[in-house]
Amino acid sequence: MPQSAPSSSPGATQAVRNYAIVTAAYWCFTLTDGALRMLVLLHFYRLGYSPFTLAFLFLLYEAAGIVANLVGGWLATRYGITRMLGVGLVTQIIGFTLLSMLQPDWGPTLSVAWVVLAQGVCGVAKDLTKTASKSAIKVTQAQAKDQGASQLFKWVAWFTGSKNAMKGVGFFLGGLLLQTLGFQASLWAMAGLLTLVLLAVATALPRMMGKSKASKSAKELFAKNAGINLLAAARVGLFGARDVWFVVGVPVFLYSVGWSFTMVGGFLAAWTIGYGLVQALAPQIVRRSADGLSREVPAARHWSAALALVPLALALAVALQAPALEWVVVGGLAVFGFAFAVNSSVHSYLVLAYAGSEKAAEDVGFYYAANALGRFLGTLLSGLLYQWGGLLAALLGSAAMLALCWLVTLGLPTTRPVSTRAA
Repeated sequence: MPQSAPSSSPGATQAVRNYAIVTAAYWCFTLTDGALRMLVLLHFYRLGYSPFTLAFLFLLYEAAGIVANLVGGWLATRYGITRMLGVGLVTQIIGFTLLSMLQPDWGPTLSVAWVVLAQGVCGVAKDLTKTASKSAIKVTQAQAKDQGASQLFKWVAWFTGSKNAMKGVGFFLGGLLLQTLGFQASLWAMAGLLTLVLLAVATALPRMMGKSKASKSAKELFAKNAGINLLAAARVGLFGARDVWFVVGVPVFLYSVGWSFTMVGGFLAAWTIGYGLVQALAPQIVRRSADGLSREVPAARHWSAALALVPLALALAVALQAPALEWVVVGGLAVFGFAFAVNSSVHSYLVLAYAGSEKAAEDVGFYYAANALGRFLGTLLSGLLYQWGGLLAALLGSAAMLALCWLVTLGLPTTRPVSTRAA
């Protein structure tokens, strides 16, 4: 856990305490969320479902997040972050319970429909919890800043990076649970863990944390400042570019060249952990500026441009059938993961830098709705492009989305709106 600047103020101490509680709660949630993805993938792959059907199982999960982020941000502003964090945990428990009701004698159509529905519930849970948790960082940092303990970039980077590392651990945990406990018992065990986390959140966090005057109309909710609007558009391209080849293309390609499913799952887990660690180190990679934007915004542009070159280079290697192609792809994915992690961390910082603390939850919710839209488009295209043109088509699709991401970042403002400077 990153250390705050020394301060004897009770306000700063309470802010750091709340940050630690929210981070720990989200770690536990992310652990179960990563495990859930591997449980579903491994279980249904073992039952003989095609890669495209496996991707389809997650479409409602991603689509639900678009609405959940928008509504969740508004609800967190109106009713408080602590309540919405609790709602997200409860919703995840409900989704696990629904999945555990799946019966082996159900036909394929009913089974897929039931899993898609339950995954949709879990998608709502994930984005409600994420919006509430990341909004809490802005609120607690603003409290600490008043006491001379401002370190927003470090807090965001640590939170985001450690969360993704925890998701990688969850990938491994999902396979382990499936092998040792089975599908149904694994879901019950994770639901039990989240119940304990829910009780801790309800008793340890201030009930009204982050509560403010919410937007009264859809126009007010969507009319964010230029920085958040452009950053949201860039986020669609960034996460769509990752998932368009990561969800289906990479796992199926590696399996097709002789990797076992355990090897593929282990590699994806290691990649996600490494990606999370790089995110946590982003403040040491990106030079800071006194105003928080004049160096950080150019960094977002430069890293987006560099990232776009990686899938282009890999597409060329695939087209030329380079020797040891699987290891070229693995190495390229490592480079992609490093640059993507820095990009993602800078974006996550910038949305909070642009956001005002009064309605931070709404701003974060709007931004992560765009994030969910990018994941949805990437997941959909991952199946379609791979089926149409294999890994080459998926890589070209990734490069195109990253080029759009870079173009959008060229318009990002390097000064805060007047309304957020005092935040």
